[in-house]
Amino acid sequence: MSADPTQVLAFETDCHIFQNNGCGFPAPGLHSFLFEPLWGNGDSNVYFNKTMLLALLGSIIIVGFFWAAFARPKIVPGKLQMVAEAGYDFVRRGVVYETIGKREGEKYVPLVVSLFFFVWMMNLWSIIPVAQFPVTAIIAYPAALAAIVYVLWVGLTFKKHGFVGAFKNFTGYDKTLGAVLPLSMTIELFSNLLVRPFTHAVRLFANMFAGHTLLLLFTIASWYMLNGIGIAYAGVSFVMVIVMTAFELFIQAVQAYVFVLLTCSYIQGALAKGH
Repeated sequence: MSADPTQVLAFETDCHIFQNNGCGFPAPGLHSFLFEPLWGNGDSNVYFNKTMLLALLGSIIIVGFFWAAFARPKIVPGKLQMVAEAGYDFVRRGVVYETIGKREGEKYVPLVVSLFFFVWMMNLWSIIPVAQFPVTAIIAYPAALAAIVYVLWVGLTFKKHGFVGAFKNFTGYDKTLGAVLPLSMTIELFSNLLVRPFTHAVRLFANMFAGHTLLLLFTIASWYMLNGIGIAYAGVSFVMVIVMTAFELFIQAVQAYVFVLLTCSYIQGALAKGH
C-alpha cells in the first residue's frame, strides 16, 4: 500500500482478500477526503484542489443551464426551458411561498433557488463518474453557505425590528414566563445565535460525509473481496453499491431541500412581527 495514507483516495488496485501479500482491507477514513493541490502549495494555504474545481465547475454548469434555458424564453417552452421552469417554480412555490409567503418572499426567490441548485449540484458530484466526491462533505462549503444565510437572517432581524426588537426576537422574550424568563432568554439566545448556524451547516455536511463514506466502504469491499470464494461476497457488496447510490440520489435532493427550507424558515422568523 502507499506509504503516505493521504495519497490513498480510493483503494489499492492490487489488494484482494485471500492473498498472501500482506495487504489488509484499505478501509476508507479521513484520508479519503483529502486531496493533493492541483495547483499551488498546500503548506502556504494558497492552492487549488479537486473540491474547489468541482465547486467551480458546478457553478458554471448551473449558470450555463439556466442561461441556456432562459436566454431566449418562448411562450411555448422547449424541453430545456420546461425543465428549468419546473425546478424554479418548485422552489419558488413549494419552498419560498409556502414558508415566507408570496408578498414577502418574492424578493428572496433568486437567492433560495440559487442555494438549492448549488447545494444539489455539489451533492450530485458524489455519483458522477470521475468526480465521485460530494463537495459538501468538506465542512468549509456548508459552513460558508450557512454563514451567508446567518448574516442575511441577523441583518434582516435588526433591520425589521431594531436593536431592542431584534434582541427580543433572538431571546424569545415573553414576560409571562416570570422567574424563569432570564434562563429561557439565555437558552434561546445561545440556541439562535450559536447553535442554529452550526446545525444548519453540520446537518448537510454530516449527511454527505456519511453517505460518501458508505459508498466508499461498499465499493472498496466489492473490489477487495473479488478473489477466490470472496467473489460471492463481492457480488453482494456490489448490489449494496447500487442500492446506496440510488439512496444517495434521494438524500442529495432531500438535503438541498432541507437546507433551503431552513433558510426560508429563518428569513420568515426575521420578518415576522415582534414577539
